[in-house]
Amino acid sequence: MFSATKLSRWFAALAIVLIVGQAFGHGMSEAEKHSILDGGNWRYLWLGATHMLSGYDHLLFVFGIVFFLSSFKDIVKYITAFTVGHSVTLIWATFNAVQVDYFLIDAIIGLSVSYIAFSNLDGFKRVLDIKAPSLLVMISSLGLIHGLGLSTRLQQLPLNKNELLMNIISFNVGVELGQITALAIMLILLASWRKRASFKPFSLAANYTLIGAGLFFFLMQMHGYSHVTHPDEFGFSADNHIHEHIKMDQENAARIRKESGRVTID
Repeated sequence: MFSATKLSRWFAALAIVLIVGQAFGHGMSEAEKHSILDGGNWRYLWLGATHMLSGYDHLLFVFGIVFFLSSFKDIVKYITAFTVGHSVTLIWATFNAVQVDYFLIDAIIGLSVSYIAFSNLDGFKRVLDIKAPSLLVMISSLGLIHGLGLSTRLQQLPLNKNELLMNIISFNVGVELGQITALAIMLILLASWRKRASFKPFSLAANYTLIGAGLFFFLMQMHGYSHVTHPDEFGFSADNHIHEHIKMDQENAARIRKESGRVTID
């Protein structure tokens, strides 16, 4: 069985991922912007891959999709639906400069993580006593939303107007390469664990954790949105408040790295 100690370790690991991920979620220095412009399309490809590999909300959603899938055909079908969905809105929204508030879109992405885990636990039938919506349709639809989130991040970069389409395509290819890398690791781990007796309790704990994580993402992003839309309630202007959060996040990340290094040395 899944012991309380093991569960606590999972939640601790999740908390660390959330803290570090939040610290690097927004903001970019001028030096980073210049390096992007100088690097050309290869740089956008690299950024797309690293963004996907560090995008905990996207990765948790993908993890939820493949959690109970063992058939290669099903894996290809559902991952393709998600890939097509987020690629369409990533390319379309960026090329047409369609922007959505990144706090709101990330809040919805957080809920998508909870949704896929709720579906994995057969929550529609067991809890709501209704038939679950088509998983293929929902994954495609949620993929469109994830694509808007990716586009929002891409539009924060210094895009080259003369090579805009190639910048977008390069970033999208990088995203897919990052997703394939992460997916391969997930499938290997799940395939090896699925044969063990501990997989059933683990699956329950993991999906309940995904639900909690998705709700946490939602609340965290809505908190950020409230700062931007009602800055006077927090004693900062909207611009200053965002920069203040970035500063605090960077300080927290530096402290975490320092403490981690200290533990390693000791």
